[in-house]
Amino acid sequence: MQLFENHNLKTYNTFGMEVFARQFLQMEAADEIPTVINDYLKREPYYILGGGSNTLFTKDFDGVVAHPVFGGIEVMERSRDIVLLRVAAGEPWDNLIQYCIRHEYFGIENLTAIPGLVGSAPVQNIGAYGVEVKDTIYKVEGFRISTSEPFELMNAECQFAYRNSIFKQALKNDCIITYVWFQLSIKEHFTLTYQGLANAMAERELPMKLRYVSDCVRKIRDAKLPDPKVVGNGGSFFKNPVISAEEYEELKCQYPDLIAYDAPDGQKKLSAGQLIEKAGWKGKRMGNAGTWKNQALVLVNYGGATPKEVLDVAETIIKDVKNLFGITLEMEINRI
Repeated sequence: MQLFENHNLKTYNTFGMEVFARQFLQMEAADEIPTVINDYLKREPYYILGGGSNTLFTKDFDGVVAHPVFGGIEVMERSRDIVLLRVAAGEPWDNLIQYCIRHEYFGIENLTAIPGLVGSAPVQNIGAYGVEVKDTIYKVEGFRISTSEPFELMNAECQFAYRNSIFKQALKNDCIITYVWFQLSIKEHFTLTYQGLANAMAERELPMKLRYVSDCVRKIRDAKLPDPKVVGNGGSFFKNPVISAEEYEELKCQYPDLIAYDAPDGQKKLSAGQLIEKAGWKGKRMGNAGTWKNQALVLVNYGGATPKEVLDVAETIIKDVKNLFGITLEMEINRI
């Protein structure tokens, strides 16, 4: 492990916020974690930081920020139909995507180009274009901070839900994930329920190959989302709101083009991006912060934005959407 004092976190969060951690701890191996917990995390305020792609630091962190940098992908089991991969928490997510494309393992290609590390994927239950990572996770390994003891949670025990999991609820701030196991298909299998992806494949007249689906997803994302290395952002800032079918029908009378997707228990999931756009916020800015010109759901740092400027934009959007639709948007981003 490596410990740094008064460490600048600007390059560790995709919003590019220049905030400092009193101590910054790089965890270089999973077997270091009990020592990290006992010697540091039990004595100080702490935050476990992955790739920083879903985090908005609102001020300097007066404690320990622990960051995994250990990676690796290992085949644990393989049959005629499926493969089990054990992937280290510090492995960049897109490295895993490229590995699966090279070996023709099917299941996570729709999640191409999502920034961040593998260890963060189950926490957020990342999802895109008709796929959620819960659909492929076999189990999760890690350590409980409160007890310093290792744990293994099978898929059902992780209590996955829309952008949610046990790691954001009952076990919030009490886990360091070390490895995520994925069960992927060796037999050709694609998910093209997201119409935009299916249309893009058809328009380009691409054959149904793993690398082409992944490339198509990447092109769709690149067209909508800014590169955080160029324009600071945290991806989707708000969750898509879920409302009753009755509420949706009432809103549809006023807004016939309102987008909705089926959700559990007969509910409807709306497009937060569309609501924000209809509220007049697409490409709008306040000072150095605002929304992206191609996707209103993405809040951006146009350069030199402070955390307060980003939050001011977010809170104004929440108010405007509430006034227009009677719906309160919920932040997907983690505020620290």
